Amino acid sequence: MSIMGKPLLFSYWRSSCAWRVRIALNLKEIPYDIKPVSLVKDGGEQHYNEFRDINPMEQVPALQIDGHTLIQSLNIMHYLEETRPQRPLMPQDVHKRAKVREICEVIASGIQPLQNLTVLIYVGEDKKKEWAQHWINRGLRAVEKLLSTSAGKYCVGDEITLADCCLIPQVFNARRFQVDLRPFPIILRIDRELENHPAFRAAHPSCQPDCPPEVGK
Repeated sequence: MSIMGKPLLFSYWRSSCAWRVRIALNLKEIPYDIKPVSLVKDGGEQHYNEFRDINPMEQVPALQIDGHTLIQSLNIMHYLEETRPQRPLMPQDVHKRAKVREICEVIASGIQPLQNLTVLIYVGEDKKKEWAQHWINRGLRAVEKLLSTSAGKYCVGDEITLADCCLIPQVFNARRFQVDLRPFPIILRIDRELENHPAFRAAHPSCQPDCPPEVGK
């Protein structure tokens, strides 16, 4: 990819990590192309040698941008924030910035890895729903508590931040595993606030080029 070329995002339609990055790119109005990487086809294209060269962790997302290849969703989003500060997704206030990072880390480190595809395969078909529900519930209880002191219209105050980019895909995953979200009214309110936002809608799994036809657009 040329340094001046359009960023290329290696993505899977239902990956919440790739979804976070799609939201951030959309919010910052950065044009990009998508290279789908199926996490299920033929045992997972993320395990192919050619993709392992792009991301040694054999995960999505990876982003080729500015002549570099970046991996790990939070790292990618912070790079976008630092190199393209227009349309900021981090507050100016240092305490609010810390709250954004806090919420992001709880979701990205404390919830999502415990219910991702690799872990669920290891847990097994019979136990995966119970496992996912347990860890999602545990994590969302913490997020709800954090939001009780940080939320305004969105996760931290009244401006959309990286915390919102992380939260919305996690709510989708919670619904996918049939988690009862009624104990989390702040999370539900923020999800409703953002469900029809153009940047979030365009990043939704159902709008991705590799979304299976049976899922629908």
